[in-house]
Amino acid sequence: MSHQEQQQVPRLKGDKFKVVIVGAGLGGLATAMAMAYAGYEVIVYEKIRKFLRLGDSLGVGENALRLLTRWGCRDKLVAIGNKSPIMSIRRWDTGEIIANQRLMDMAGYIGHRGDYHQAFFDRVEELGVPIHMGTPVVAYNEDDPSVTLADGTVVHADIIIGADGIKSQCRELVLGYEDKPLSSGYACYRAYCEGSRIRQDPHSKVLVERDAMNIWIGKDLHIVQNTCKDGEEFNWIITHLDTEDIDENWQQPGKVEDAVALVKDWDPTIVNAMALTPSCLDWKIVYRQPLPTWVSKSGKICLIGDSAHPHLPTSAQGASQATEDGACLAICLELAGKGNVRLATLTYERLRYARVLKTQKTGEDTRRRWHTALRDLDAGKAVDPESVKMQNDWVYALDAEADTRARFHAASEQIKKELAENGDKPVLPASLLGDDRYEIPTISPERRDEIAAIVEEHVKDMEKVLPLYRGVVRDGNGEITGRVGIPVAASA
Repeated sequence: MSHQEQQQVPRLKGDKFKVVIVGAGLGGLATAMAMAYAGYEVIVYEKIRKFLRLGDSLGVGENALRLLTRWGCRDKLVAIGNKSPIMSIRRWDTGEIIANQRLMDMAGYIGHRGDYHQAFFDRVEELGVPIHMGTPVVAYNEDDPSVTLADGTVVHADIIIGADGIKSQCRELVLGYEDKPLSSGYACYRAYCEGSRIRQDPHSKVLVERDAMNIWIGKDLHIVQNTCKDGEEFNWIITHLDTEDIDENWQQPGKVEDAVALVKDWDPTIVNAMALTPSCLDWKIVYRQPLPTWVSKSGKICLIGDSAHPHLPTSAQGASQATEDGACLAICLELAGKGNVRLATLTYERLRYARVLKTQKTGEDTRRRWHTALRDLDAGKAVDPESVKMQNDWVYALDAEADTRARFHAASEQIKKELAENGDKPVLPASLLGDDRYEIPTISPERRDEIAAIVEEHVKDMEKVLPLYRGVVRDGNGEITGRVGIPVAASA
C-alpha cells in the first residue's frame, strides 16, 4: 500500500437507507461492511445454514485491503495470509525459475478461503449487522422493493443487493431471462492439506519450509501452489483443458490420482506433493458473457460481485472487485440521497463497468500466456520473463471510495441527461465503451524496473535465511541428479 490506511469510524448523514443483501459470501459481507460504515441499516440473508471451511486459497489485493483496513478488518486478514514477498513462475519439467514477481502483484495476501470468509463474517457481526443463515430468499419485488423469505415473511428495504454468487437468482430478475453458463474449455482440481503431509517427501518438503508461492507452467496447463502459516498449510490448484459437461458446483469431489496423472512427467517437487494430498475438488470453469446491465428496471435491485461479473482464478481479483463494488455502491447511495436510489445504482454501474471488464480480461490473458509461453523454448527461443508475469500492477492503485467521490457528479449528471432524452430509459454501459474495452493497461518501463529491483532485494533477504528452491537437474535419461546448484546427495 502506498501509505498506511487507518480504520475509520462509521459515518451517519441524514436519513438511513435500509439495505437488504442477499448472500453472505465474501462479496456480500464486504458490501455489508461498506454499508455499515456508511451508516445504513443493513440486513443479510443467506440460504446456507452453516459455512464450512471449504475450498482452498484466495487472494486479497491491495485495492481491496485499503478498503478493508478502513472497515476494521486488516489485522485479521494479514494474520491469515501468505507472508512470502515473492512468487516464482517455473518450468513444468524441472521447476527452473523463469521469473520472480512480487506476490502483491499477483494476488496480495493469499490465505484459505474459509479463514478469510470467517474473518469477514466476524467483522460484519462486530458491526452489529444481522446475518440470517439458513434463510433463503424465494422472491423479489422491485417496484415496492422487498424480498420474500421461504417462510413467507416479506422484508421491505430501500435497496436490494444481489450478492448471491455465480448461480444468482437475483441476476435473472435483473436481466429478465436466465443467463446460462458457457463452457470455458477448462477445469481446476483444487486441494488443501496440512503441511506435515508434504514433509514426508524428500523432493517436496522444500515447499513447506516457509511460506511460498510457486506456479509451474506448461502446454495448456498450469499448477499454482501456495503455503500458509509458515508451512503448516499447503494447497495446490491445477488448471487444465476440459470438455466435460458444464457444472458450476465448485464443491464437486475429484480424484487426486486423476490430477496427478495429468502431470506425471512434471517436476516431482510439486507432483509428489500433489500425490500426498488426501482429497481434492473438481471445479469446471464456466464462462459468462458480460451482462448488459447489473441494475433492475426500477433501479432498486442491483448486483455485485460474482452475480454481476464472475472472474477466473487467474485474475486473482474476484473477491477484491466485489469489495470495490460494495465501496462504490455505498458512496453512490450517500451522494445521490435516499430519494434517488435508481440514480445511485445506475451511477454505480457506470463507474464500475469498464474497470471490471478489464480485470476479468486479465484472467484470460494470464492463462493464455502461461499455457503458451514454453512454445518459445520448443522453437529454440528464450522465454522473456516479463511475458509470464501477471500484468496486475495497474489494478492496485485505485481507491474505490475516493474514485467514486471524484467521478460521481459528472457520471450522475450524464445519466440524468440520458434518462431525460431517452424517455427514462437508461443507456447500457457497454454501449459507451470503445474498441479498447478489453485492453489491459500497461505499466511504464521505469515502473517495471522499480518493481524488478524490489523483487531482487526480496530474494536476497529471503536467501539470507533459506535458499530459494530453483528447480531439479536431470541427466540425459531424465533421471534427477540434484537441484540447481545442489548435488543430489545434499538435496535428498
